[in-house]
Amino acid sequence: MKGPKASILLIYTGGTIGMKQDPANGGLVPFDFSLIPEEVPELSKFALRIDHVAFDPLIDSSDIEPSMWIRLAEIIKERYDSYDGFVVLHGTDTMAYSASALSFMLKDLTKPVIFTGSQLPIGVPRTDGKENLISSVEIASATDADGHALVPEVCICFGSLLLRGNRAVKESSEAFSAFTSPNFPPLAEAGINIRYNFSAIRRPSAWDLPLQIGTTLDTRVAVLKLHPGMTPEIVRHFLLGSETRAVIIETYGSGNAPAKEWFTDIVRESSASGKILVNVTQCLKGGVDMDIYANGRVLKEAGVISGLDGTTESTLAKLFVLMGMMPDNEAVKKALSQNLRGEILLS
Repeated sequence: MKGPKASILLIYTGGTIGMKQDPANGGLVPFDFSLIPEEVPELSKFALRIDHVAFDPLIDSSDIEPSMWIRLAEIIKERYDSYDGFVVLHGTDTMAYSASALSFMLKDLTKPVIFTGSQLPIGVPRTDGKENLISSVEIASATDADGHALVPEVCICFGSLLLRGNRAVKESSEAFSAFTSPNFPPLAEAGINIRYNFSAIRRPSAWDLPLQIGTTLDTRVAVLKLHPGMTPEIVRHFLLGSETRAVIIETYGSGNAPAKEWFTDIVRESSASGKILVNVTQCLKGGVDMDIYANGRVLKEAGVISGLDGTTESTLAKLFVLMGMMPDNEAVKKALSQNLRGEILLS
């Protein structure tokens, strides 16, 4: 049970942050995570109890599957009453997907769940992993005068920025500031001090609510990225696939698509068959407004739902969770248009 010190649980799933150089051959290998105090001795300076649990086997983030999101949610649920915050160490490639998924899978969250990682292994001299981990632990343990968590959300802490998990995208494969939140401001920025953007941070409706987790996921979702030169055969494969329940259509600009008759005919046929079609822009910034141009209005009239300013990662995770909860597609469509965890800005 919770002791006199604030307590943080580190959950190591895998990824670059947990690597170090093998002295024998110079290659990168995972280190024993029980030795994290030796790798990051700065953690001992916090007046905290810091425990850890590691996936076995460790997972490269390119191999992350929804079953691992369920495992994460269950670990947090099982240990929720024993810790004040959770830090998930995760590879960067799919971190935005995982953070988005957990944001929807964890209901009535009153404690921080902070995802972090690194671009360089924690065992190399120029690693960004130590700073990311230290900042994550400090933020996960931060409370107000009433003892409530300052950031009771699922977040990504990376390169001095704390971002809402379901608003973040990975924008660089090389920079230490690998993640950005193009349509929502950072929740905090770590400089000499950690400056919190309190007006942007979501609060629970009540602090004494028990955590609930949703672990039934329906992953029958396809992502169709529009591009010049698409053929009817390809579009039909995506939009009319027998095993597909929903399709995210990554459109141009503010939600535009080709006006070719064959394309709109396939969209109408897909929508009429009951499939869930969601319009998300390919642009990094901005959102979808299907009322601006005729090409967008055609999609709207065909039954395509606006994804507003949500990211593809967040929309995918939201669909997985909602479809797992609701067998009725019309109910899913209605819920998609609601701002559930701060993932979209309603117009």
